Parts: sequence; C-alpha cells; structure tokens
Amino acid sequence: MQSWNGLWSKPKDRKVASLLALAGAVSPVVGLHKFYLRQPVWGILYLLLSWTPIPRVASGIEAIWYLFQDGQEFDQRFNQTLPSSNTTGVATVLPGIDPDQVNAIAAALRNLDQLRADGLISEYEFEQKRRQLLDRIA
Repeated sequence: MQSWNGLWSKPKDRKVASLLALAGAVSPVVGLHKFYLRQPVWGILYLLLSWTPIPRVASGIEAIWYLFQDGQEFDQRFNQTLPSSNTTGVATVLPGIDPDQVNAIAAALRNLDQLRADGLISEYEFEQKRRQLLDRIA
C-alpha cells in the first residue's frame, strides 16, 4: 500500500483533474479536484459552499479549463512544487544556465537587499543593480 506522502508528491494529470472537476459539477460532493491538485483550502471552501450552486459552476468551468489548457502550462501551475533532487538551492535549472552563477547572483541580490534595508543605497540604486544582476542570468 502506498503512503499518503507518496500520493501527494506524484505529478498530477490534467485529465484526472478534469474528470474530478466534472464529477463535482454534477454530483453532490464538490471540490475533490482541488484536493487532488494540492489545494486543500480551496477544496474545503468548495465543500462548505456545496449547498450553493457556486462550486458546481466553478467546477464545470475548471473542468473545461483543465482540458483545454496546454499540458506544459498545467504542469507549470500544478506540478511545480514537486520535490527535486537538486541540492544546490536552485529550484529549476534551465539548459545553458550555470547553477553556480545563479547561486552567486542570488547571494549578491541578498547582499544588495541588505544594503537597501540598512539605508546605504536608495530604492532606485537597488533596482538598477538588481536588473543588472538578473540580466547576467539570461
């Protein structure tokens, strides 16, 4: 038997989410798709409002939205919080981008933010330098 933790971390499928949302639109139990998509607060809200037509209409709209949404967009929205095996502190590394460079820029941004918080540089100077650092990544 698989643990709840293992089920929680599996990638979510947009067709399953669509079917659960559609089931919520026509059955008395609504919000199952929200629990499936790791949005328990919304799922509870849907259950609490299940005596009104609001969650049923929303579930129907979401079922259609999930079906017609691009798979990559769905993954970006609902599968981005999966734990990664990357231990460098960078959540996602794009091809052609050096993780060490990203970490160095992130450290520089933290130091820059501290200078701003200490009042040693202005908001304008902070923003200019921040943009210069972020431009180095791309």
